[in-house]
Amino acid sequence: MSAFVVPEPKNEPVKAYAPGSPEKLSLKATLKQLAQEVTEIPQWIGGERVKGTNFEIRAPHDHQKVVGRAYAGDASSVSRAIDAARAAKMDWGALPYADRAAVFLRAADLLAGPFRDRMNATTMLGQSKTVFQAEIDAACELCDFWRFNAAFGQALEADQPYSPPGQWNRTELRPLDGFVFAVSPFNFTSIAANLSTAPALMGNTVVWKAAPTQLLSAQVIVEILEAAGLPKGVINLVHGDPAIIGATALASPELAGLHFTGSTATFQHLWREIGSNIARYRQYPRIVGETGGKDFIFAHPSANVAALSTAIIRGGYEYQGQKCSAASRVYVPRSLAGKLKERLLPEIEGLKMGDPTDFSNFMGAVIDERAFTKISGYVALGKGPGARILAGGECDRSRGWFVRPTLIEVEDPKHRLMTEEIFGPVVTLWVYDDAKLEEALALVDESTPYALTGAVFAEDRQVLAQLTERLRFAAGNFYLNDKPTGAVVGQQPFGGGRASGTNDKAGSAANLMRWASTRALKETFVPPTDYRYPFMSEP
Repeated sequence: MSAFVVPEPKNEPVKAYAPGSPEKLSLKATLKQLAQEVTEIPQWIGGERVKGTNFEIRAPHDHQKVVGRAYAGDASSVSRAIDAARAAKMDWGALPYADRAAVFLRAADLLAGPFRDRMNATTMLGQSKTVFQAEIDAACELCDFWRFNAAFGQALEADQPYSPPGQWNRTELRPLDGFVFAVSPFNFTSIAANLSTAPALMGNTVVWKAAPTQLLSAQVIVEILEAAGLPKGVINLVHGDPAIIGATALASPELAGLHFTGSTATFQHLWREIGSNIARYRQYPRIVGETGGKDFIFAHPSANVAALSTAIIRGGYEYQGQKCSAASRVYVPRSLAGKLKERLLPEIEGLKMGDPTDFSNFMGAVIDERAFTKISGYVALGKGPGARILAGGECDRSRGWFVRPTLIEVEDPKHRLMTEEIFGPVVTLWVYDDAKLEEALALVDESTPYALTGAVFAEDRQVLAQLTERLRFAAGNFYLNDKPTGAVVGQQPFGGGRASGTNDKAGSAANLMRWASTRALKETFVPPTDYRYPFMSEP
């Protein structure tokens, strides 16, 4: 068989959606059409649409607007999905790598072309993303995952051991012995797709549980994969009560792996469940998870104030701060604090928020009532002892789940606002004494359990090197003079350690290897026919 080479991957160009541009006119037409529809979102099991008890999907920025009707299953739906994954496993795993990769390469081109508007529009309507946030996530990053993963997987397949004379040593990357359970979050359409498709690329079959608030765009992922020729049963999407779905999937002896992005508490719960069931599994399940963060920006006295201010706004407030990588705590030296506030506060107050289909808005709404209530509670802390709201602070639920971008200054660097994950548009600032740089760095490293992303700002090169080394274990993705968000597939593989996850780096070959089980093969061309070794002969 020929040794095929997948096309060299390149990052999908981000469209500008400038006034009067063809892409803007086309997307607006799709948004208008979808706004007049209620999309049916059944489960997808064994290649079939499966209905059940229906529930509504509402636009976060207009919670009276029903944009989708999804159908929930129960434990029997999960069992059916596991059976479908088992039935598809042998043929899919035996398919040559080039044929599996071709499915996802085709999916990338379908997404970049005919499905782009629908994918972006559903992400905007269902997840309240602005056009830019939808474009970089649902279109570009997902294209990148599918294209770069195909190349990474091929490189792994090609990595073969040394063979001395008389032998041929080979390694084979097999799928895991069972199904992979993928659990995805609401905030990134691309992550939702990658959690299920990365294991599938390596020959696994998957049971996928998506967040209910992401199901509008999840339906488009299903449509793309079908159009790309993914065989029935390779990926099975189930909806419903997460406790029931999780318990049923984790109880199966066929569970071979968990691919997760979501809250730290949920990940730890799932890990405990796997541990309690460990004796029943056919193999020790692979556990890969990316969870929470309390991501930081640390400014040195030599930092550029304009760059620092921009990083706080983009890093802290884009997509309403609902990124696991979003800047949430900022450490600023006293010598820069005044200049920073003078520039930063009016810019925060001027940020426009509202319906993301109005392209002039910088922000939309937070995802649902539960998030709104939680974030509002943290905003209220900014009005309590030892804290002061510098900008924002308003929460309005009358039409949508809107929280104004908020900046709070605290006196105590271990205040709850500086240590707990908020997952909303709330950034907390603490001013440190210039002479106590090391004490401030210790707080960055030690005051939270997380280690996902972080950024340092300094103009002095030697200082940048010192900060990078001092904070080596504080973040899995570390940024120098840039915001701590926006990792690009093929450029910055993503993931963190400590309570932020297993750091298996989505968008890299390292992640794909977690979904492969290596078999080593040794072939001896002329095997020995006498058991005796030379040392056994007497002189």
